[in-house]
Amino acid sequence: MAKTILIVDDSSSLRTVVKLALTRAGYDVHEAGDGVEALAKLDSVAKVNLIVSDVNMPNMDGITFVSQVKQHPRHKFTPVIMLTTEGQDAKKEQGRAAGAKAWIVKPFNPPQLLDAVSKLILP
Repeated sequence: MAKTILIVDDSSSLRTVVKLALTRAGYDVHEAGDGVEALAKLDSVAKVNLIVSDVNMPNMDGITFVSQVKQHPRHKFTPVIMLTTEGQDAKKEQGRAAGAKAWIVKPFNPPQLLDAVSKLILP
């Protein structure tokens, strides 16, 4: 059975690029446009093995979203990769403190993302 990944980004074109790379690698991909939509998706999808999230989004930013996910018993151990234009150490530290396991700065290359996914995805 394919592993399930949730992509959270307010840019539909970026979600499309990430989804294409992940589906070609054999993953089942779900999408959300912001943290609020992503939390609702997590409740409706049986199992999410990994989350790829942006930081800067409307309604709920990525760092708030990650900290909310980590408070949920079912998703506490779900690994999160932040995929963002933010590269400052302070932002990365906030992300780590919230529970993010990896930080990839846009623009990114798909092999870099797939490498991080393969290292972090839960069995």
